Amino acid sequence: MEDLLYEIRQCTICSKHLALGPRPVVSAHPDSKIVIIGQAPGTKVHNSGVPWDDASGKQLRKWLGVTSEQFYNEQNFAIVPMGFCYPGKGKSGDLPPRPECAPQWHEQLITQMPKLELVILIGMYAQKYYLQKQAKKTLTETVANYQEYLPKYFVLPHPSPRNRFWLTKNPWFEDEIVPILKEKIVEIIP
Repeated sequence: MEDLLYEIRQCTICSKHLALGPRPVVSAHPDSKIVIIGQAPGTKVHNSGVPWDDASGKQLRKWLGVTSEQFYNEQNFAIVPMGFCYPGKGKSGDLPPRPECAPQWHEQLITQMPKLELVILIGMYAQKYYLQKQAKKTLTETVANYQEYLPKYFVLPHPSPRNRFWLTKNPWFEDEIVPILKEKIVEIIP
């Protein structure tokens, strides 16, 4: 695992496409019990090198019901984004994650985590990649039907402050699904 993580952190496969250059952000351990697969680091995470070190991460930890110490304990959570580097700015937010990362690295990482009990898929990119044809037409439909993907996957919207409108429009998510997510996390990380 250490050799693989070193190799990932040295990766430059898509460096010519990255506005800020390569800085792969990944966190994993052979004993990781949960893997979080999100989109790609934003500029704050690119600068700090710490995954989910931003407002989105704070919201995600709240949804999971965990402390920062629990979250950053690699034996609890592996953090493996769809794109390991900041992809650059788009018209309405960051660009999509680079498509090279997941096929190049994900399977290698996941096979080295034999104690994995849950994969949390955050956002449309992770859900479409992992669920493929099982993903619904929209993120909202996929999240509303989260139980179809259990026990292996738990699907979530992105916890970005930009998603305030989605959360306001879909109060059932925080009212009904977040408590179930927290229960699942407590079962795995007492």
